[in-house]
Amino acid sequence: MKAVNTDMIRNVVLLGHGGAGKTSLAEAMLHLGGITKRLGSVSDGNSCLDFEAEEIKRKISINLALAPFMHKGIKINVIDTPGYADFIGDAIAGIEAAEMALFVVDAVAGPQVQTERLWQIAEDMGIARAIFINRMDKENADFDAVIDAIKAKFGHRVGPVQIPIGQAADFYGVIDIIRMKAYHHADDAEEVSDIPAEYTEAAEAARETLCELVAEADDELMEKYLEGDRLSQDELENLLDKAIAKGIFIPVFIGSAITLQGIEDLMDEIVTFFPKPTAHGPLHTADGAQIPICADGEVTAHVFKSLSDPYVGRLSLLKIISGKLTPGMELLNSRTGKKERIAHVFRMTGKETVDVDAAFAGDVAVLAKLSDTRTNDTLSLSGTTAFNPLPLPDPLYPVALVAKTKADEDKLGTALRAVADEDPSLTLVRDEETHQTVMYSLGATAIDVLLCRLHDRYHVDAELTDLRLPYRETALKVSQAQGRHKKQTGGSGQFADCWLRLEPNPGGGYEFIDEIVGGRIPRQFIPAVDKGVQSTMAEGVLAGYPVVDVKVAVFDGSYHSVDSNEMAFRTAARIGFRAAAAKADMVLLEPIATMTITVPDEHSGAVMGDISSIRGRILGMDSPRPGYQAIKAQAPYAEVVHYSQTLRSITSGTGQYTIVVDSYEQVPHEIASKIIEKYNKERAEGH
Repeated sequence: MKAVNTDMIRNVVLLGHGGAGKTSLAEAMLHLGGITKRLGSVSDGNSCLDFEAEEIKRKISINLALAPFMHKGIKINVIDTPGYADFIGDAIAGIEAAEMALFVVDAVAGPQVQTERLWQIAEDMGIARAIFINRMDKENADFDAVIDAIKAKFGHRVGPVQIPIGQAADFYGVIDIIRMKAYHHADDAEEVSDIPAEYTEAAEAARETLCELVAEADDELMEKYLEGDRLSQDELENLLDKAIAKGIFIPVFIGSAITLQGIEDLMDEIVTFFPKPTAHGPLHTADGAQIPICADGEVTAHVFKSLSDPYVGRLSLLKIISGKLTPGMELLNSRTGKKERIAHVFRMTGKETVDVDAAFAGDVAVLAKLSDTRTNDTLSLSGTTAFNPLPLPDPLYPVALVAKTKADEDKLGTALRAVADEDPSLTLVRDEETHQTVMYSLGATAIDVLLCRLHDRYHVDAELTDLRLPYRETALKVSQAQGRHKKQTGGSGQFADCWLRLEPNPGGGYEFIDEIVGGRIPRQFIPAVDKGVQSTMAEGVLAGYPVVDVKVAVFDGSYHSVDSNEMAFRTAARIGFRAAAAKADMVLLEPIATMTITVPDEHSGAVMGDISSIRGRILGMDSPRPGYQAIKAQAPYAEVVHYSQTLRSITSGTGQYTIVVDSYEQVPHEIASKIIEKYNKERAEGH
């Protein structure tokens, strides 16, 4: 497959709910495009595109995969993406690299939750959309019902360009409404014939609807159409690509990826009517510039996905925005300012890579072993361009990870950083307060896959441990106590004596007050008292959490001219603070999260009830768009730290939320007692 110029490229990303058949559709097109000798199957585990061990085991797509092939002289880059919410980052990466989003919808289930979510994202990212109704041969397949459901979800711009000949067990082929011909796939060939007589009326009605929708792309032709004139064949075909590229018309295709009915006709339409790369709107840079896809100018490319290959190393998947990329070039990474030498340019199909001599603007290419290039980086000759990062959702599902064995401890951090660099939907944090390694992801399944990747790729075994939440401790009443440290040894001893007063300071943080008069404690030892107090506060006195919002005054004490020193006074202050805290009615404070939960109207009551049941409170509601409610609420972070799973269950995956920890409140006594009891038990066991 030789490099082709920009106008001879079509980039199509397959999107939709998990299990709708996106990978099967991509496999069908690869097979008909002559790339594979047999039709790959997800269920049989021999798919060309679902090649990772976890994908084969789970029978779902986890990673974005490329499926390029030639059809009628045009290079079609099909980008297969996962349909499960935990891996939506790869779907967004695929949208970034394409000009057309082809949504795959099941002929029985219709448009499902993830389809709607990705539809909105594709619209926000400004690419054209089309729909493929898959599995028309499936039992209970109902074309009319699915079309009605699609129009109800996505509006009046949607219209079929194919209708089925039969359906379910009787599905035989498709009728192309654009060319008014019937297509039947048999023996690896597409048979074209006239429309069967019994389908003529339905085809004419569909053609009339198609012309009406497409005519909106041209004011003059729309006026002609409204006056009763029919669009000619040439007028219809000349308008279609314009109407599709501008989103004025959203075509619906049908077929079966398993029996191959309708697939070759779909490929024909991709070549003929789907937008060229230059039809894509400009990409936005971090400094506000807009750069269109064009064949001229310096080489500029955006890395939309990184992969790790056990044999080749890191692979960078990039969309070439301008210029011509060839081996031997040196490009600058705008993030690092460093040069990257391009030894090879690859075309990738599934996991297989093949050298190519060049890649033009608008194409998708793969580079290997770049020294320090990650997803979202921009490469160019000048290094002055930096495209905006992918609009990924915030990873809100945190887990704490530990190595299973001592031998794995040194390798775990390096492996986790490598995985997080590869996948920007993961965020790795080393929490210095809780001394835990925390990975934030989009859900529990993403974490399961992460653990398997650590084992398979990096030979590191890790496991989850209880996430330690950032509780705080504080005082409720004023108290005072003496801190006295006296140690006599054979040589010089240690002596320090200080009296401390501890009092609440709500919202005021920590304040240290020096009330010493008359030289009861020499000036040079006062800072040591402060340091001793602060080090004890950091350790906590109830359950090992930092003490906050208190005033501590040192108001009396004594010293020894020989045995007193800074270390002695730090120790005395620690003793005094603990003694004062024991009398100050210390309590635990828990982090409180403020959330905005956006759900369809029908789920708002259930969500509000759930928030109330977990000690939360509703702050207000509004309607961000028709049919949806945005519920603002506060709840203890401990109750909502993994709320993504709860919300997914309540709303069948239709809900989304944001969360920020922004305040603290006292923990109820019975809950605090359990936390303190657990801490004391672990401490007694030496943890």
